[in-house]
Amino acid sequence: MPSTDPISAPSVDPEEVARYQRLAANWWDPQGPFWPLHVLNRVRSGWIVEQLARELERDASAAEPLRGLRMLDVGCGGGILSESMARHGAEVLGIDVAPRNIAIARDHAEAQGLSIRYRPIALEHLDENGFDVVLNLEVIEHVVDPQAFLRECLSRVRPEGFLVLATLNRTLASFVAGIIGAEYLFRLLPRGTHQWRRFVRPKELTDPLQAAGCRIVARSGVGVNPLTRRMRLIRYEGVNYMLMARLPAVS
Repeated sequence: MPSTDPISAPSVDPEEVARYQRLAANWWDPQGPFWPLHVLNRVRSGWIVEQLARELERDASAAEPLRGLRMLDVGCGGGILSESMARHGAEVLGIDVAPRNIAIARDHAEAQGLSIRYRPIALEHLDENGFDVVLNLEVIEHVVDPQAFLRECLSRVRPEGFLVLATLNRTLASFVAGIIGAEYLFRLLPRGTHQWRRFVRPKELTDPLQAAGCRIVARSGVGVNPLTRRMRLIRYEGVNYMLMARLPAVS
């Protein structure tokens, strides 16, 4: 029987992994503790497809606009984003340091008839690279060293490939909305889901990306209405935001 013990690695915070291990059975309950990810996934997956289609001169409305693209979903959880990308034609590898998440992701993908590879492994231990797209969504704010983790993500992307990041900004607005509002007032997320000091300002991502020769090809904020449980793309990046960077060609 495969081990369900969390995987150790320099980027891994055992307390964060333990929290998600405890919640693992709820990944595919759209009314459960992960409902915000289900709603957010509809917004962000559409954005990812549109931006990649624009950059690669493809038709975003095609049946499988991502066909032929190799994608790595870092911190894939129960596979919510991985499945969306696979349905758009991508060849997806999802990795996570919580083995229970991987077991649930595999079972759900199989039940849906989707061919997705999943591995219980830390990013720094992964023996694969050269991906067309690396997805790092709602993960970087949970790791021990965000800058080292960012470098690991970049090292997995092929020249002229893409890195997609989504996280929470470290602002007063994000503390009020992301911690007090989401976890205490409206109870949108379990208490303790996020630690404000670990939120990442956009500049802390864009500066090292541009220093590595990357071009920021798209960015967007995400607005949340806690009363209607709806989310949408907005220009304001003070709370939730997404970035897409394109790596340079080989010189």
